[in-house]
Amino acid sequence: MAPTSHPTRPFGALLTAMVTPLTPDGAVDLDAARTLATWLVDQGCDGVVLNGTTGEAPTTHSPEKADLVAAVVDAIGDRAVVVAGAGSNDTAHAARMAAQAAEAGADGILIVSPYYSRPSQEGLVRHMETVADAGGKPVMLYDVPGRAGVRISADAYARLAEHPLVVATKDATGDVAAAAGLAERTGLAWYSGDDALLLPFLAHGGAGVVSVAAHAVPAAFAAAIAAWDAGDTAGALAAFRTTLPAIAALNGAGFQAVMAKAAVEALGVVSGRTVRLPLVEASDDEAAAVRAGLVAAGVLASA
Repeated sequence: MAPTSHPTRPFGALLTAMVTPLTPDGAVDLDAARTLATWLVDQGCDGVVLNGTTGEAPTTHSPEKADLVAAVVDAIGDRAVVVAGAGSNDTAHAARMAAQAAEAGADGILIVSPYYSRPSQEGLVRHMETVADAGGKPVMLYDVPGRAGVRISADAYARLAEHPLVVATKDATGDVAAAAGLAERTGLAWYSGDDALLLPFLAHGGAGVVSVAAHAVPAAFAAAIAAWDAGDTAGALAAFRTTLPAIAALNGAGFQAVMAKAAVEALGVVSGRTVRLPLVEASDDEAAAVRAGLVAAGVLASA
């Protein structure tokens, strides 16, 4: 695992929920993935999360997922953490993905609540324990009720925290106060799953963020976290405020994978913005709006 690993930040502080670059004909572009992951780490990211929602996990297949993990691990080595998603509402399928990700070299596994089926808390706990066991790597849970249709309860968190591989959670509930209490109760490292809540999470004892907007402004996010860690709250706020146009541009429409691909294309890191259905690639007007957000964030010169 990367040298940034620490008990209170087992996966570092700044992770990008990385897009999966595709060729114009829709194949996974491993060379572009290597380039993107390397650039993100060079810009200050402690890690990348692959095969998550922003990585179009619902429409990439198991061999593609494993190949992507292996390619990125090869590209960034021990410079940063590689966390691989093992998300499915089929527990057996998720367990196979976790095992394949570990075999491909992932440092950790991201386990999202089973979506659509809306299991009981007992079912949710058993699902996550089963997938964790299959992967055999440190686990970051992912609580995203807006997509999954179910929220991890306090009691379920307490049970899951007893699992020796469960060390962190990505919290996309927007409930900062609850996160503070749960982090204290469970001892898990708590990562914001919402770019806009990075500083509130840090103020409540959070470990960091799993970010979409870090595709566009990784250095600014890294600077905000570094300032916070140094006790410079004013500097952290100043750095964070520069990210706001990028956060709005990449997250505002709700199509993070689409807009993040438009952003890295505008920055010249990856060419093309192909996605797989049911997502539809950003139109020229949408790409122009993303570009405007990057200009406003100070990471791209105006045309």
